Amino acid sequence: MTPPPARRRRTGADGAAPARNLPRRGTVRRAQAITTYGVGSLVAVDQESFIVSGLDGADAHWSSDESPLIHERRLARLLGVQHFRLPPASEDTSRDGIRVRRFPLMHSCPACGDLRRHRDFNPPAGRSVCGTCEVDLVPSRFVIACEAGHLDDFPYWHWVHRASGGGATTAGQCGGTLKMRTSGHSSSLRSILVSCTCGVPEVSMEGSFRKSALKDLGLRCRGTRPWLGTSAPAQVCGMTPRTLQRGSSAVWQPVLKSALSIPPWSDGRADPLAEHWEELRKLNSRAEVEMCLKFAFKGESPVPIDEVMALLDAEREEDPSSEDGPTFDHRYRALRNKEYDRLCAGNDERERSRDEQFICETPLGDTSVLRPLGVSGPMLVKKLREVRALKAFTRLADPDATTEPHEVPLSDSPLQWLPAMEVRGEGVFLRLDEERLGSWEKAVAVAARVERMRTAHQRVMEQRAGDPSRVPPSPATPRMVLLHTLAHVLINEWSLEAGYPAAALRERLYAADDMAGVLVYTATSDSAGSLGGLVAQGEPELLDRTIRSAVRRAEWCSSDPLCVESEASGTGGTNLAACHACVMLPETSCEHNNILLDRALLVGTPDDPDLGFFAGTLNH
Repeated sequence: MTPPPARRRRTGADGAAPARNLPRRGTVRRAQAITTYGVGSLVAVDQESFIVSGLDGADAHWSSDESPLIHERRLARLLGVQHFRLPPASEDTSRDGIRVRRFPLMHSCPACGDLRRHRDFNPPAGRSVCGTCEVDLVPSRFVIACEAGHLDDFPYWHWVHRASGGGATTAGQCGGTLKMRTSGHSSSLRSILVSCTCGVPEVSMEGSFRKSALKDLGLRCRGTRPWLGTSAPAQVCGMTPRTLQRGSSAVWQPVLKSALSIPPWSDGRADPLAEHWEELRKLNSRAEVEMCLKFAFKGESPVPIDEVMALLDAEREEDPSSEDGPTFDHRYRALRNKEYDRLCAGNDERERSRDEQFICETPLGDTSVLRPLGVSGPMLVKKLREVRALKAFTRLADPDATTEPHEVPLSDSPLQWLPAMEVRGEGVFLRLDEERLGSWEKAVAVAARVERMRTAHQRVMEQRAGDPSRVPPSPATPRMVLLHTLAHVLINEWSLEAGYPAAALRERLYAADDMAGVLVYTATSDSAGSLGGLVAQGEPELLDRTIRSAVRRAEWCSSDPLCVESEASGTGGTNLAACHACVMLPETSCEHNNILLDRALLVGTPDDPDLGFFAGTLNH
């Protein structure tokens, strides 16, 4: 592959490259700027490594021309912002783009073996090469991070001098030059050798990934935040950092929040009011609202006063009652409750305008054919819009937890907007019969299986949380695990029968005391999006065959009998009868990271075939 042409580069006083656009040789899609390469993440571009800049300051500015506004009032209110912005488009004419900074700063030269900061190699302008050897520099494979989200270079000086008694105060003052080489005996850490020309013994990187490795050196996190640049002061931290591979998924995990656009917000007519909405919602009377609109828009409001009042009433309906005021979790549950109500009710043609982004209709077929399965109320969601916003990110995240206690904000100051993406698609919504579900949930065997998963999940969350007393209760309930597993087997079935890749389908669960539904939809930004194929699968007769086929397929797994008879599976025992050979999905399709799954709740077990919700109904 022909290397790209050299690019001009300026070097700051600290040796770090200033914020710069992602080069064309390493462009990312807009969706990746939310899910994979968001603020604070590391991105590899050819032989170099960069960290995506935060949203503070001019260096990280997203121009309005290249970052269009996205409005989704319900989600904006939940996250405390006015609107959202799409990441800048990666076009040849792009003037702004997503800014990045060089990280890690420690590099090594494969020719001379020197290990030092990038600026100390004196590379020519626009190139990342050793100024002496003219060989491409290699960014450090290792970084350190703490649970508070701070990120720093691996402390090679301290690691090399630990054997000679050099502590945090003496390492780096010997005047020598660090060297790195590989013995070639294996690809393990033992073969990566680091030395110093001051004469201390050569050491390997073996043991550097132990949780207490840096603590044993007397090191604590310095609170550095390289994605905010050198102008951002380091935070007082003091946590014990851990060593990570630069490309590890533990270095950066997004905290994403999403919402469906539903009436009365889904036709876009309220978008012009976004910047004034916080002021409007504080007013009580119609006269005050009308006066505010006249003052804000210098005359006539772009939205009729009757519609504004209706929107304010609809928003207040989502305010959950709480003695201490609605918390974030309360508001998020209220958001889901409103979506569930709208999916159940649908909207007919009389309620829809030409710009309506949510179309949900009752199927034409006879829905009574689904009654023997305990399924009711299928709805065809012919058009939907989902907004996914990057709220924050985490480091050293627990892949099995539903919440993370250490969320790192995207900037050092309050923001009026957040990065987001909007996806449009279609879907099928179905509910379970409440009466049958209620009697099934009361079964002792059902409750016992779910309690094992709930206990294991709660234990895992408490073990990995900074403050176990603040860990929320596990969401595992019989109906939640049942709906979750049902959604997975439906997605697998549709990926086989309807031609959709499993990664193009997503689940959205509605599981609570007053909710028992699941939405499977194709909210993707690629060609597997809104083509009408999934909606066709929601017609009752076809849906009946699909559910029966999916559940029968779940009766057997290629890993049986180990899978179905497993006492615990998944990390920490958060699954039971579930594995990658039967019900697990690509991580982009699952809301709960492939945990809290048990196909025995669908079909039963060899010892207790009546345990499953669908037991005894498939032959009818």
